[in-house]
Amino acid sequence: MPATCSELEAREVQCLAPHAQYSGASRGRAYPEVPPTWRTQFQRDRDRVIHSRAFRRLEYKTQVFLNGTGDHLRTRLTHTMEVAAISRNIARALRLNEDLSETIALAHDLGHSPFGHKGEHMLDRLMKDHGGFEHNRQSLRVVEQLERKYPRFPGLNLTWEVREGLAKHQREFPVPAGDPGIFHQPSLEAQIANLSDEIAYYSHDLDDGLESGLLEESRLLAEVEIWAIAAAEVKRQFGRLPAESRRYYTIRQIIEGQVTDVVMTTEALIRSAGVATVDDVRRTRRRLVNYSPERKRWNQELRKYLYRNLYYHPVVANPNNRAIRMLHDVFTYLVAHPGEVGTGARKRAKADGWHRAVCDYVASMTDRYLILEHHRLFGLNVQP
Repeated sequence: MPATCSELEAREVQCLAPHAQYSGASRGRAYPEVPPTWRTQFQRDRDRVIHSRAFRRLEYKTQVFLNGTGDHLRTRLTHTMEVAAISRNIARALRLNEDLSETIALAHDLGHSPFGHKGEHMLDRLMKDHGGFEHNRQSLRVVEQLERKYPRFPGLNLTWEVREGLAKHQREFPVPAGDPGIFHQPSLEAQIANLSDEIAYYSHDLDDGLESGLLEESRLLAEVEIWAIAAAEVKRQFGRLPAESRRYYTIRQIIEGQVTDVVMTTEALIRSAGVATVDDVRRTRRRLVNYSPERKRWNQELRKYLYRNLYYHPVVANPNNRAIRMLHDVFTYLVAHPGEVGTGARKRAKADGWHRAVCDYVASMTDRYLILEHHRLFGLNVQP
């Protein structure tokens, strides 16, 4: 017999840790719906994210290098899939809800602007007097309002637990009406998705930096401890390897070390905190999903190295700087010319203000679409 939703929920109670977030204990959706037949609530959420327009657009949004500048360089979509994979692995090891962690990971960048974090900073500057812009808050806005495909509600109507995980920079995520207490942290599954994002982008930005030729293994060996330790382990296991295999296995070793460290450190923190339920987790004052102090120090060193040698490198920074000037031009033009924006944005402007409606429209653009819009509006074929 096929496994029904109720059977899948029962399996979770049997197999997951008591402080996991069970699908059957979800606080529900803003708009009530008939439960799924063959999926849990979080599996339904995952499918809704994957089938959204915002998810498909991630394929053409910048991670570090502008989209289209290299066949093997990561986009916002490939980064998202890597975060989801790491999230599932950590959640599985800790006997937590893999479906919830994966769904939060898949949705975490839905609201990201074109041109990566520089595009985000430019939109925040342009929206300074109108509520600002931050991609995590925009991801929530996408799933709660901007996606328009269901006849009975706006957005994707995701469960409260997924939306809680997307609000990762809010100090306190509001609980549903009538629900007692104040929560200081999200679920462990949400914390895992958050940390997996960091594991993925630092490790894989190393890979892209080496692929582009902007980073050199010899300098990494001399200046970045986490790389030197991983490289020594790869050499011990395999001896001399061709350059491509050596780089791949070194980065794989770094990720494996990160995941192992997080699993062991988190397990110890959970035990010391004495949490018995997922709401006990939410009431704790500090995050329980974390690195060890030594691993945190290594990661800080890696982060500083990447900023000095990759993110601020002229080959990365100069095209991004030209691109965000185009973003500025398009945004300011659309603010002054309402007729150039679609009817959906004009309708939202009645409730949210014109600047926010334009911000939603520009933030949704892919890199290449914004470049084409700039050319259409200004007649300049600017190559970033």
